[in-house]
Parts: sequence; C-alpha cells; structure tokens
Amino acid sequence: MATIRVDKWLTTAGYGTRSEAKKLCRAGRVRLNGETVKDAAKHADPAVDVLEVDGELVPYEPLVYFMMYKPPGYVSSTDDPRDPVVIELLDEEDIWREVFPVGRLDKDAEGLLLLTNDGALAHRLLAPKRHVPKRYFVRVRGALGEDDARALAEGVVLDDGYKAMPAELEILRSGAESEAVIQVYEGKYHQVKRMFASLGKRVTFLKRISMGPLSLDPALKPGEYRRLTEGEIEALRAYDGRGER
Repeated sequence: MATIRVDKWLTTAGYGTRSEAKKLCRAGRVRLNGETVKDAAKHADPAVDVLEVDGELVPYEPLVYFMMYKPPGYVSSTDDPRDPVVIELLDEEDIWREVFPVGRLDKDAEGLLLLTNDGALAHRLLAPKRHVPKRYFVRVRGALGEDDARALAEGVVLDDGYKAMPAELEILRSGAESEAVIQVYEGKYHQVKRMFASLGKRVTFLKRISMGPLSLDPALKPGEYRRLTEGEIEALRAYDGRGER
C-alpha cells in the first residue's frame, strides 16, 4: 500500500478535518509506531505502521458504506442551498469520510439510500447500461388493475415522449387508493411518479425498498443509518448487472 499523510489517515478514520488532525499532532496526542508525531504531513504506510491517538489504535478504513433510511424532506445530495441534505443526518465522525449518496431519491420520497466514498462502485451501480433493478412500495390515487400492470410491462411513454423500459408491477391492494410494489430498471428524474402519471394515477407515497442486491433493513427507522455488513459489501462488489434487460 502506498504511504499517506498522517493527517489524511486521521481524517479518514473520523478524527475531524485536516486542521483538527494537525492540532492533535501539535498537542502531542498522536504516535506513530510508538513515536510522538508532531508533523501531520509525515507519511506512513497503513499496511505496516501503527497509528495511535491518546493510546488508542487508529484503524485505516479508506472506503466506507452506509445504508440509510432516508426520511421525506431531505435532498439526496451532499449540499443544497435551500433544503436539508441527507449528509446532515450522519454522525459527526462519519461526515468527514466524504461519502455521497449513490443515485437519487425524491425529496418527498423515503427509503433505502446507499452512501459511500467508493466512486468506482457508485459508477458501476449508476451506469445507464447496467439497468440495476430498484423496487419501490407505492400508494397511488385510483384503482390499479391488470391493464396497468400490462402497460408498465410493455413500457409506458412519459410526459416528455420518452418510452420507459419495461417495469414489473405487483398489485397489493386496489381501490380508491391502491398499494403496489414496482420494480424499475433505470433512474430518470421522478421516474416512478411519471410512470404512474402516464396511467392517470397520482403517487401519494413512495418508498424505495431495494436496489440491486441491497434491501432496506426493516430495523432502521426514518433518518437512521448503519454500516453495511461484509456480506452486503461483497454482494454489491460482485453484482454483475443481472438486472439488464
């Protein structure tokens, strides 16, 4: 492994900004292989060197992966001039890891959101040709029937003339307000809402429940998040685009 600066190691491990990491070093609280490190620019090799802060080992974890239950009202972004963003829901020690949301989830929608600083993985999951399947629980105004499921399976035409890829609809309840699970294979702007709008139905509730091999943890409440398990990380890394159609 290539060497990195001590302050970079510290920020990656959640010890704040680089300026805060430098303060730790100047205060004599950082040791590298048993020796006090005053210069935060000193280089170290995480594969062989031992870094400590106040006597506690500092693990090197360059890539992190979080599953969040995004609540409504938050924008799936790292920054927005008007609205709160999902990054604000992270604990302070995780904000400095410079993670970003993988894909969009409407401001008023909720559910599964993957956050990571693994750009390569994000690129693979978001590449248009991959057609990673995403499943949503929806409530809509109006009755849903087999004609709607058939239309979605054939590919509906959106308001801008774009023909959406075929989608799969499982109707859970049909009536004045209907409930269903829909699986789509692309991520156009407000896609699910626009697909139902083409059927004359208005979405009143939208919750993403899965993305590729990753499913929303039922133990998470809106606004909560957790680290992915090793099994979930491996499943994402190994995902080969079986959702391609």
